[in-house]
Amino acid sequence: MHLIKSVFTLLFLSLFIVADAQVRDDIVDRNLLQERQILPYQPLREADIFWEKRIWRVVDFREKMNQPFAYPEAPFFNIIKDAALQGDITLYSTEDDKFSFPLNEDDIQSILFTSDTISIFHPDTYIEDIKIVQNELNWEDVKRIRIKEQWFFDENTSTLQVRILGIAPLIDERDDQGNFRFEKPLFWVYYPEMRPILARKKVFNSLNDAALTSWDDLFERRFFASYIFKQSNVRDERLQSLYSGVDLLLEADKIKQEIFNFEHDLWSY
Repeated sequence: MHLIKSVFTLLFLSLFIVADAQVRDDIVDRNLLQERQILPYQPLREADIFWEKRIWRVVDFREKMNQPFAYPEAPFFNIIKDAALQGDITLYSTEDDKFSFPLNEDDIQSILFTSDTISIFHPDTYIEDIKIVQNELNWEDVKRIRIKEQWFFDENTSTLQVRILGIAPLIDERDDQGNFRFEKPLFWVYYPEMRPILARKKVFNSLNDAALTSWDDLFERRFFASYIFKQSNVRDERLQSLYSGVDLLLEADKIKQEIFNFEHDLWSY
């Protein structure tokens, strides 16, 4: 009887050993983030919003605080690109930033892939063939993103809040000599549509690899460095059209400070 119990015990333990012996680059299966549900925004009434300001800002991946955007194993641009190619999100044209012109599949392919011609020489037949190859846009070419957001004061909660409306990846346009010409947005992504995907994608944390911080957490908690390059104005002008050098940085910082001072000035102490 004791022998039978010992045999069953060994078999039972062997099942756990075999189950835990699967090949994986980790110590456990990571499923918590994949099962997370996004926290929906609080409903708003138009009558409760008595002040708002639309802001456009730039996030540069080369800044120290923004380095997770360029994490080689999971770069931020690849999250957007993969979601677009799988048809999970809609991309919008840069003709305007109001999400007025959705891109079709051919438009997306032309943006994310470029065609080049290469010559292949066959030494045995002395024939040269011309072949067309497609090159996928490299995530390393995207060093910045634009963020379009709305700051507003909600009378119902008496709080100053911000909601991101859209994200646009930026690439550098260069001439044939490699000289920088201008910065071009590739497309616009409607952020509320992208939130469920970002909520299930982990952000690299240099202090704790087990931290369950998602990209949605990063954006909603404002864990990124940026600078303002435009605010809503009657001429729809960017700050660089009016200022340059140090004055440009000072004006961007002034706008940022005015937004935070707005809520403070509503209260009396």
